[in-house]
Amino acid sequence: MSSIFTGSSLRLSVFGQSHSEAIGMTLDGLPAGLPVDLDCLQRFLNRRAPGRNDWSTPRRESDRPEFLSGLKDGKTCGAPLTAIIRNTNTRGKDYDALRVVPRPGHADYTAHVRYGGNQDYFGGGHFSGRLTAALCIAGGVLLQLLENADIAVCARILSIAGIEDTSPFEVPVDEKIFPTVSDEKGREMQAAIAAARADGDSVGGVIECFIRGVPAGIGAPMFDGIENRIAQLVFAIPAVKGIEFGAGFRSASMRGSEHNDGYLVSEGRVRTRTNHAGGILGGISSGEDILFRAAVKPTPSIAKEQESVNLETMQAETLHVSGRHDPCIVPRAVPVIEAAAAIAITDLYLGGRQDGFIRL
Repeated sequence: MSSIFTGSSLRLSVFGQSHSEAIGMTLDGLPAGLPVDLDCLQRFLNRRAPGRNDWSTPRRESDRPEFLSGLKDGKTCGAPLTAIIRNTNTRGKDYDALRVVPRPGHADYTAHVRYGGNQDYFGGGHFSGRLTAALCIAGGVLLQLLENADIAVCARILSIAGIEDTSPFEVPVDEKIFPTVSDEKGREMQAAIAAARADGDSVGGVIECFIRGVPAGIGAPMFDGIENRIAQLVFAIPAVKGIEFGAGFRSASMRGSEHNDGYLVSEGRVRTRTNHAGGILGGISSGEDILFRAAVKPTPSIAKEQESVNLETMQAETLHVSGRHDPCIVPRAVPVIEAAAAIAITDLYLGGRQDGFIRL
């Protein structure tokens, strides 16, 4: 299975399965001597952790990382940074029926074909959103590195079930339990999640993320562009089905005179009057906020009966999915989006250091 991100400066490997003894990650390429605040990292991981609120799965895990290498006296030491999170609340019996009856909307069938039925099907195995906890270890560490460089990565819930957070997104909302700018809209979204859960169903939504403080000149054209790197990491999040930057798909209905971001000079620096480009031109940062949105599908595990087939008998079969599942993945995915963005930007930022025009 391809579970390795190889960037310009960083190499990240994610390992484990939803119901294995542990999940974890190895991050190679970090400079030595970077301080890592483990309490800050734990607060970040807690935002993604399951079983913390009414809109999350009942499965509760502490998600406390154990570092096996790469840290010495609270700082990176140059060795690969490896950490694990032990799985302590697994219930494999919930998935016994799924060995031969694939769940609609999951990777059960495609994994069965690709790996000859030898994959771990408990909780989705290596395809599970549980692996995003390991992604958040890496991202949480790198968010601290970026903060030292005055770069901020912040995401919010833009919409759930068609209900939009209409307020401008200009300040972080990571201190909120439900990360919307408008608390009123957040309550409406929570009500929509509760209604879906009561109906045995689920809902999806959109997460918006900005990256502030990235200097102009980061990135490259073609295959090493900022959009490419961010998209690659964001699509490692199992529920993500789409991504757009800046004005995104709305650009298709705009005229060039409307979409082009005019330039000006402010405090001796070149700025743009608008930011329809989302802070990226030709794959390279313009110095404006990098802005993107990710579409998150409804949770595929729902209580309603669904049509499937038995892969042994090749006969139709009605499937009732048991187990513990989120009626909406979006709230817990917000820090995961931040983690993915942090990994992409740190990799490009460190590459800029190596090129000699950026210094920490």
